[in-house]
Amino acid sequence: MKTRKSPPRHSVDISEEAGVRYLHFGSEWVQGAMRIARPWSLELAYTREMMAGLLLRGGTGSWPRSALLVGLGAGSLAKFIYRNLPDCRSTVVEINPQVDYIARQFFKLPDDPARLAVVIGDGAEFMLAGERRFDYILVDGFDADARAGALDTLPFYQACRTRLTDAGLLCVNLLGRNKGFAGSVERLAAAFDGRIAVLPSCDSGNTIAFATGGEAVAITLDDLRDRALRLKKETGLDLLPTLTRLQLAHPLPGGMLRI
Repeated sequence: MKTRKSPPRHSVDISEEAGVRYLHFGSEWVQGAMRIARPWSLELAYTREMMAGLLLRGGTGSWPRSALLVGLGAGSLAKFIYRNLPDCRSTVVEINPQVDYIARQFFKLPDDPARLAVVIGDGAEFMLAGERRFDYILVDGFDADARAGALDTLPFYQACRTRLTDAGLLCVNLLGRNKGFAGSVERLAAAFDGRIAVLPSCDSGNTIAFATGGEAVAITLDDLRDRALRLKKETGLDLLPTLTRLQLAHPLPGGMLRI
């Protein structure tokens, strides 16, 4: 019988500076952050850009109704969805039970299993073994050495595709300055028949990629801006700078973003 992998042995540490609380996995590498005065906001730029799927599928309306998050960290994405998308039911898969405990005790992760369920387990095994499908799958899992391991393999990305609904989107946090970045993009493209969009790298080096295997995404830059303005008004999340960077880095044929 296959046994579940044991939790990572690295320490889970917390630091604070200038009103921001940070999560670390035994190193200076930041695994999550929360501005203490605004615990529901997305403090790190790459986490904000991971919510850009809301622009691709129509803002904060009926999509998404279900979300799967691989990697909990400080709980920033889970909290944003919980706060701003009340009709969405989220499942978070986190391999380290200590991270779950710290997210609740120090980063204000809500205790509401009906809307936000945390599963302690290996994210790759969870994806490969299950059948439930989700509208939005967000993958942000790294070890203490910034390695994604099995979460950056072709079988994992193929499994993600099978777990998406027809209107589903996959969002992956990649490390654009990592020497393996090009290989990550190639594997993602192979799993989704090239139907991916890669945003320009954030200042932190994080690069966000989106993929879909179902309903096409075809949206004009003007419509993206309109949705971004509405999203900012409704949630405070400002993705207009992301759209500017996207336009400068990747001229969109016909002014359309297509996936």
